Amino acid sequence: MVKKARNIRKVLIANRGEIALRILRTVKELGMGAIAVYEKPDSEAYYIRAADEAILIGDGPRRDYLDVEKIIWAAHKGDADAIHPGYGFLSENPDLSAECERAGLIFVGPPPHVIRNLGNKVMAREIAKKAKCPSIAGTEDLAQGEEGIEQSIAFGKQHGYPLMLKASAGGGGRGIRKIQNREELIEQLPMARSEALSAFGNDNVYIEKMIENPRHVEIQILADQHGHIFHLGSRDCSIQRRHQKILEIAPADLPAVVLNAMYKCAIETAKAAGYINAGTVEFLVDPKTHNFWFMEMNTRLQVEHTVTEELTGVDIVRAQIRIAEGYPLNIPKERVRLLGKAIQVRINAEDPKNNFMPEGGKQVEVYRSPGGLGVRLDGAVYQGYTIPTDYDSLMVKMTIRGYNWEQTLQRLKRSLNDFLIVGPKTTIPFYRAICEEHDFKAGKFDTSYIETHPEIFAYSEEEREVAKLSRLIAEIHAKKTNPYAY
Repeated sequence: MVKKARNIRKVLIANRGEIALRILRTVKELGMGAIAVYEKPDSEAYYIRAADEAILIGDGPRRDYLDVEKIIWAAHKGDADAIHPGYGFLSENPDLSAECERAGLIFVGPPPHVIRNLGNKVMAREIAKKAKCPSIAGTEDLAQGEEGIEQSIAFGKQHGYPLMLKASAGGGGRGIRKIQNREELIEQLPMARSEALSAFGNDNVYIEKMIENPRHVEIQILADQHGHIFHLGSRDCSIQRRHQKILEIAPADLPAVVLNAMYKCAIETAKAAGYINAGTVEFLVDPKTHNFWFMEMNTRLQVEHTVTEELTGVDIVRAQIRIAEGYPLNIPKERVRLLGKAIQVRINAEDPKNNFMPEGGKQVEVYRSPGGLGVRLDGAVYQGYTIPTDYDSLMVKMTIRGYNWEQTLQRLKRSLNDFLIVGPKTTIPFYRAICEEHDFKAGKFDTSYIETHPEIFAYSEEEREVAKLSRLIAEIHAKKTNPYAY
């Protein structure tokens, strides 16, 4: 049923960090009020300063951002009439969408039943099958106890190993285990259930046949309440660590006939799900045959939405808000031309050489960002900022656009060389090493890239002279004296 359009006055952003700031900017561009929420560890966060109003929701860490009742309370306190969940936290929780409906608030995202259906990976696969989208062989939710063990063993016998053991409510790369044989399956199943219960609130798990070393490609879609569904092209998210993306490229380098088939599958899956708002349909692709399989559909804004925005010129957050208000999409097909290439790198406060260990607790002594044509930064850190120990280690997303792969790669290298962060270890030198690697330069990569290219971890950790000089200047400014003067 199409609801009557309802204009939004004030939006509460139920998130933190760079994504809160990114959403906040579009909200302000639309002339709406922007309300931020925060936990005490985020009291000095940059996004709070940019909001029209900031509401403390608890001591944290994390639990208050995950509390539906507190988010609804904050929306009423701030006189908001809409909530945007961003990504992570409550963004794929159907309870928040449902509570917004009950409270008379507009939820900037899909209806609760759509989130619930697609949040269950087994049900999502069935929806994709109804849309005649190729899917990976997999089980239903495994039964509890011995029956579940027997089901999993039978599946392994029928389809062969390796297998992927997954949490049915999983997401963001969590709740996934690779299973090599029968013994591993029996051993890992109870551990996977425990992990799923801890991370997602239920212990439902299922098994899929593993596609070895695929490419991970996703299609961005927008769907309004009037039956219009558009795709905004593809993204290649194959380069990952621990099943979590670190670098994304748009569009994916695949033959047009393959991409068109994926676009059709994505749109038909969205139709079958009754989808409304922005969403992403994810596929695994065989690099040799270009056969592809539906993997899941994410019912939220993606971290990597920036590469799509840079190629299409479409503000996805603006589209989300207009859809939530009830207006029809008005994006001419000629807008989605995807000229050139865009790359997003996630600059995290992590030590790649130490298994990407987070650098929480360290202060950003110097922060000097790059700029110029085709360079976009989405971040919420600043000089003097202390990396939080309680939250994600993402500091800033850098999105680079060029006319072709060669120019985009050259621009990425230049921007990484110009980017200076002193204090915590970061992923910047790691990305510089990737830029010099032969297969990456040739556009040859899949989900095994990090494991099969150990040489990218052999970068130098010597502090650059410009970093030393910048550190000295920052110290002089902070102390109002030159400690080395004599």
